[in-house]
Amino acid sequence: MAPVQTTKMSNFRWVICALLFLATTVNYMDRQVLSLTWKDFIAVDFHWTDANYGKITAYFSIFYAIANLFAGKFIDWMGTKKGYLIAIFVWSLGACLHAGCGWAAMNIEGYASIEALRMVKAGSDAAVAIATVSMYLFLSCRMVLALGEAGNFPAAIKVTAEYFPKKDRAFATSIFNSGASVGALAAPATIPLLARVWGWEMAFIVIGVLGFVWMGLWMWLYERPHTSKYVNQAELNYIEQDSDIAKVQDRTVEKTEATIPFWKCFTFRQTWSFIVGKFMTDGVWWFFLFWAPAYFSDQYGYTSDSAMGIMLIFTLYLIVTVLSIGGGYLPTYFVDKRGMNPYLGRMRAMFIFACFPLLGLFAQPLGAHSAWWAAILIGLLGAGHQAWSANLYSTIGDMFPKSTIGTITGIGTMAGGLASFAINYSSGEFFDWAAAQGKAYTFFGFEGKPAAYMVVFCICAVAYLIGWFIMKALVPKYKPVTVE
Repeated sequence: MAPVQTTKMSNFRWVICALLFLATTVNYMDRQVLSLTWKDFIAVDFHWTDANYGKITAYFSIFYAIANLFAGKFIDWMGTKKGYLIAIFVWSLGACLHAGCGWAAMNIEGYASIEALRMVKAGSDAAVAIATVSMYLFLSCRMVLALGEAGNFPAAIKVTAEYFPKKDRAFATSIFNSGASVGALAAPATIPLLARVWGWEMAFIVIGVLGFVWMGLWMWLYERPHTSKYVNQAELNYIEQDSDIAKVQDRTVEKTEATIPFWKCFTFRQTWSFIVGKFMTDGVWWFFLFWAPAYFSDQYGYTSDSAMGIMLIFTLYLIVTVLSIGGGYLPTYFVDKRGMNPYLGRMRAMFIFACFPLLGLFAQPLGAHSAWWAAILIGLLGAGHQAWSANLYSTIGDMFPKSTIGTITGIGTMAGGLASFAINYSSGEFFDWAAAQGKAYTFFGFEGKPAAYMVVFCICAVAYLIGWFIMKALVPKYKPVTVE
């Protein structure tokens, strides 16, 4: 096929970026349905405690972590088009399956209706049995969800490396990664209302179906840049400016790269730097994603379907969304205006973003005066995380060949899932214990469960700076991995 010659560059790469944004938005909305319905809807039906919910989120995280270990390699092997389609099909199916957990629990426990489950005396053996059975049913569905969702970021990061030069990858990543914030932003405005009007089951189904709609768009629009009819030669040259084939005029010729064997990836400091960055920080994001609605309900009495509860969560993620996108541009400024190499500019930006979470230290003290303070400060912490995350993902493209990007992304995301397991499991147990202790447990002037929240907030606040210094020690200078 002869190349298309034109003086004006096409911009189809941004259409692809928009598709990645939509997929990530759907990904996080699917993940948020449970966190926005469990406290005020599902827990009422099934007699759940914080520990029950903590176990579900923790084991979701551990299964997500294990799935990520293989998802990246699967995406590298299958390719981004087919691999992404399979991933979103599996997670959308898993999301919809949650709607059947009530029916299954009702039949397993021998009750005529979900209303009958709800009427069982709290704290009785029957209530404990209902909570346990329903917990494992939801956990089974979360495992299917996790298996599919594990493919999202390895595929998205690989597509970004295919369609953007190194200097633009952090900005492109920040745009599609903001889908996590937009999903979390749209979720509280829609999911509790769906649950209130049509039941929590319908909330899972409606949000889950969005993934199947996305699959149609992906099948229609996505091809690799060299074969896409929407990418002209000028745009292809721009995309490949870091490569020695940037000026190639034969679009049938595409440079192939050797793949790094899976286990050999662990011999590079660059891999461990990414692992540390994900392990130290992903758990923070997932903690607030899973627990923020319960936090505002526990501490301030604003349920997830109340007007105030919706506004607090909406404001939190609005701050995250608006500020985090700009964070992806900062490395481009350092590269274009300050003459830094992409890795140095990225690490400089990441240090700045690692300071944002320190504001989380003040969320509980100032939140004692108003819930708005807590929402704003947690929002700033989350914005720092998303800007950090966009740049962290982009370090993979700086250091590794495109053929291995999915694998490295999966390995690092696995580490983030392990951290999420640790913080969510321990938080659920910790919150129940602290609530039982009441005034006997204090921390920084807080008592009982508020004291426990303060402890977790402190851990979250310092995690990023610790992670940054370890990463810098592992890879102090730009040193790409070469495949011989």
